[in-house]
Amino acid sequence: MAIKLYKPTSPGRRNSSGHSFSEITKKKPEKKLLISKKKSAGRSWGKISIRHRGGGHKRMLRVIDFNRDKLDIPGKIASIEYDPSRSSLIALVNYLDGEKRYILAPDGISVGDPIISSSEAPIVIGNTLPLNKIPLGSAIHAIEMQPGKGAQIGRSAGAVVRLIAKEGGYALLRLPSGEVRRILDVCKATIGSVGNNTSSQIKLGKAGRNRHRGRRPQVRGSVMNPNDHPHGGGEGKSPIGLPGPKTPWGKPALGYKTRNKKKSSNVFIVRRRNQGRR
Repeated sequence: MAIKLYKPTSPGRRNSSGHSFSEITKKKPEKKLLISKKKSAGRSWGKISIRHRGGGHKRMLRVIDFNRDKLDIPGKIASIEYDPSRSSLIALVNYLDGEKRYILAPDGISVGDPIISSSEAPIVIGNTLPLNKIPLGSAIHAIEMQPGKGAQIGRSAGAVVRLIAKEGGYALLRLPSGEVRRILDVCKATIGSVGNNTSSQIKLGKAGRNRHRGRRPQVRGSVMNPNDHPHGGGEGKSPIGLPGPKTPWGKPALGYKTRNKKKSSNVFIVRRRNQGRR
């Protein structure tokens, strides 16, 4: 979507921007595809497990069809809608058998365009096929990591994954982070990139817009007490007094690898994201 700039009527508006919503064709969502969103405020059993979460505007979750399991049944894009729970837009699909489902809206799709999920589907934006049926070099998104589990890779706004090779029953994918990963070539993927690629260029402009999203304020460790953070304490503005910055729990905050070295999916990573792009 295009970015809308606001007139500087207040300090908060002066440096903020938002979406113009010019691509939205339907304001009210499909009631049968809504479920309630339970809020936990980042707490588990009453204790904070994720900091800086809480509040936020009340909203309903749109049920997105990440499985695309209506095989060989053609559908048509009925509307492009806004989803408050994700950065990308969503598209309402009316299938030939009368069922309606939401999918992620690919970049360049419009109302009235036909889509289908099939192993023999044409290579057209919005169609879903197994990776072994997609030509090399294609831009894809909403990719399964395990057959039938549903899309897990390439779902955020502007995300595009490149299919760079096929060998031995696996497809080699270059992810937006630069990581190269092997995926079983029977997993499904959708042609095209995810729409709304200007989402990352939005400037919130004021703290209140973060509160609407359920994000509470973050406090610097250097202004805390020593018993609350390793950076705390001292008279006035003090250096942290450590070789490098630490988390509130004393772990290194920069460059510390947290991925489990024994994780079973490590064997599918051909090149890490921090090894640079080709």
